[in-house]
Amino acid sequence: MATWREGVVLLFFCTANTTRPRCRRKLRTDVAELTNQYTARRYSLDAVSQHPCMAWSYYAYVVQLCIESVDNIGEKIVCLLAYHVFFFMFAWAYWQTIFTKPMNPLKEFHLSYVDKELLEREDRGESQQEILRRIAKDLPIYTRTMSGAIRFCDRCQLVKPDRCHHCSVCDKCILKMDHHCPWVNNCVGFSNYKLFMLFLLYSLLYCLFIAATDLQYFVKFWTNGLPDTQAKFHIMFLFFAASMFSISLSSLFGYHCWLVGKNRSTLEAFRAPAFRHGTDKNGFSLGFSKNFRQVFGDEKKYWPLPIFSSQGDGCSFPTCLVNQDPEQPSSPVGYNPPNKNAGDTNPFPAKPLRESQSRLLNSGQSWTEVEGAHDKDKQGTSNPAMTIENET
Repeated sequence: MATWREGVVLLFFCTANTTRPRCRRKLRTDVAELTNQYTARRYSLDAVSQHPCMAWSYYAYVVQLCIESVDNIGEKIVCLLAYHVFFFMFAWAYWQTIFTKPMNPLKEFHLSYVDKELLEREDRGESQQEILRRIAKDLPIYTRTMSGAIRFCDRCQLVKPDRCHHCSVCDKCILKMDHHCPWVNNCVGFSNYKLFMLFLLYSLLYCLFIAATDLQYFVKFWTNGLPDTQAKFHIMFLFFAASMFSISLSSLFGYHCWLVGKNRSTLEAFRAPAFRHGTDKNGFSLGFSKNFRQVFGDEKKYWPLPIFSSQGDGCSFPTCLVNQDPEQPSSPVGYNPPNKNAGDTNPFPAKPLRESQSRLLNSGQSWTEVEGAHDKDKQGTSNPAMTIENET
């Protein structure tokens, strides 16, 4: 990775050679790496700052509240046992969210060395469009850019799978990227979104439990019912911290529960995904039950555990364009199907589903593959005005 001094030298060198595509690409890569070094350090400090808070909350509740302030032995035992259950699940989900690496697109979405050379030599015109059309034709992608172009990442040199975005902090394309969370110093995406949801759930339950059991002693603090020791100040700040975090976590957890029910990511909630017929905010929604199982999996015994159990491979997702959800409109909003013969039943030619997609569509409904070489070639080239666009 380049240092700041090397970056300055590279900047001057590349400025004088801006007509060379390789030099321009090298400039963008190294300057982005230098920026990411600073950003990653800043986010890592946010994640590390949570550890002292967890340690203090443990000390304040276990030692200062339960051991020093609670007189009833039965209440003390119950509080300690319940607290350690919540603390263990909260810490487990937290560490799993931190250390689970985000998944990146499979090798089949990356450009080959020959294709990279062709893109570097050609101007951004029809020749580059043909290269991307040829590559995307055989990939299971349905989404496009807002202008109808193939979603291509210039930094990672790959055709983006559906719901994949480039993280400027990690400097990688992340499958089903939701957001980059500074509190865990990690990207939240396909591989750890379930873990992140459980982290929010157990941290909320952890704070609510502390606030509920600490409430009576917090009242005693203001009525001078506690002995004049340092425990009274830990009890006061513990209740304030637990209450404030409970409020913020409840709103954040509720928002992500809504996203799971709608099968949207945070990025898709702010900008609806674009398909060949246009944008559709409900394009990936299959109904609440299937949306939930897509994140948490089919095995109910794994739902409360912070381990990966999501369905699919993260590179391809079933859409309501392939399997219409009875809870959704029969056609996307704003889409007027063209005139067709009575024998045509599928207005959206689509590629065969992968095995991971078929698991989500096991309710008995099925869809018919489009036969014929003409329709097969049409899948990746439906927009003649396709251009290269870089998205985050």
